[in-house]
Amino acid sequence: MTGSAESPGRDGPAEEPVEPEAGRGKRRIAVLATVAAIAYVLDLISKILVVEWLEHRAPVPVFGEWLRFEAVRNSGAAFGMGEALTVVFTVIAAVVIAVIIRIARKLYSTPWALALGLLLGGALGNLTDRIFRAPGVFQGAVVDFIAPKYFAVFNLADTAIVCGGILIVLLSFRGLDPDGTVHKD
Repeated sequence: MTGSAESPGRDGPAEEPVEPEAGRGKRRIAVLATVAAIAYVLDLISKILVVEWLEHRAPVPVFGEWLRFEAVRNSGAAFGMGEALTVVFTVIAAVVIAVIIRIARKLYSTPWALALGLLLGGALGNLTDRIFRAPGVFQGAVVDFIAPKYFAVFNLADTAIVCGGILIVLLSFRGLDPDGTVHKD
C-alpha cells in the first residue's frame, strides 16, 4: 500500500519523525510570547485611544443601554475593590509575570501556552498602567472602559486575564499539565 500510512515492505504504520523536546518547547514559548504580545499591544492601544478620545467625555453607547464605552480610572482590583492596595496589586502582577516566565521553561503544551500568554499579556497591560499612570510609580490607576449594564467596568487586559484563567481551569480539569503530560486524578 504505497501512499498510505504504511510504508512498503513494512508490517505496520510508518513512524512519524519525533520532534526534539527543545524544539517543541521553543515553539510553545513562541506561542506564549506571541499571544502575550498581541494581548498587551491591543490593551495598550485601546487604553491610549480611550484616554485620548473618551476621558472627560460622556459615555459612548455601543449596544444600546446594554454596553457602552466609558473611561474610568481604577486604582483598585476588580470591581474597584481595594483602592488603598494599589502597591500590593502591582507586586502581585509582577509575581504572576515572574511565575509565568518560570513555567515557560518547562512548557510543552500549546493550550497552556495560549492560556499563559493571555494571562501574561493581561498582567503586563495592567502592570504598565500601575507603573506609568498617575498618581505615580506603582500607584497608577488602570484605565477601564468596557461598561456592560449591571456589571463592573473593565478593559482588554482584564478580558485576557479572565480568558486565560478560564482556560487554565479547563485544562486542569482535563488533566493537562503545562509540560504536556496528562494525568487522571
